[in-house]
Amino acid sequence: MSTQTEILQPSNSDYLAVERHKVLKNTYSLLSMTLLFSAFTAWMSMEMAIKPLGLMVTLVGYFGLLFATVKLRNSVWGLACVFALTGFMGFTLGPMISAYWSAAPGVVIQAFATTAIVFLSLSAYAVFTKKDFSFMGSFLITGIIVAFVASIAAIFFNMPGLSLAVSAIVVLLMSGLILYETSQIVNGGETNYIMATVSLFVAIFNLFTSLLHLLGMAQDD
Repeated sequence: MSTQTEILQPSNSDYLAVERHKVLKNTYSLLSMTLLFSAFTAWMSMEMAIKPLGLMVTLVGYFGLLFATVKLRNSVWGLACVFALTGFMGFTLGPMISAYWSAAPGVVIQAFATTAIVFLSLSAYAVFTKKDFSFMGSFLITGIIVAFVASIAAIFFNMPGLSLAVSAIVVLLMSGLILYETSQIVNGGETNYIMATVSLFVAIFNLFTSLLHLLGMAQDD
């Protein structure tokens, strides 16, 4: 009497679901570590009483490290670049936090709490609903470019009103970016967890700094 053993092969959809879950898990694990590392470098720059590095140094450092991260995203060196980038961003944030903390500590706490609530809420919504927000891609890219140019103009021409408006717009754009990037991971549009981590980190960073500016202005700080 012969017996036949049926070997069940996982379907393509099951394989894709596993891969997407793996990218999501790796992204949030790396994001957590980079946020902690960024917080450490921010604290270090505060303890060292570092002065603001200046616009040009900040932009060159940011875009240089971002370019290296994109270039090496598929190798182990990409991880080193992610920590270098996020650590640098945290280091540049230290002087700003020090200024707000000395004037009104409550503003920093409110900005931090609001950023955490917004990020967790939007991420959870994108993960559990699995809605596709890919349609927001072109709008977000255009909006971020316009906001970046406007923020540079506000600095050079000393326009507090424009700076405040840009901060409000950035809050909306970064909220959209969180939805977009999380949706990309969940639905398979983003398969590289290093790039996904960078996108979410940048969204959180800009969301926090914009909220800090808005709350500070609201209290005349």
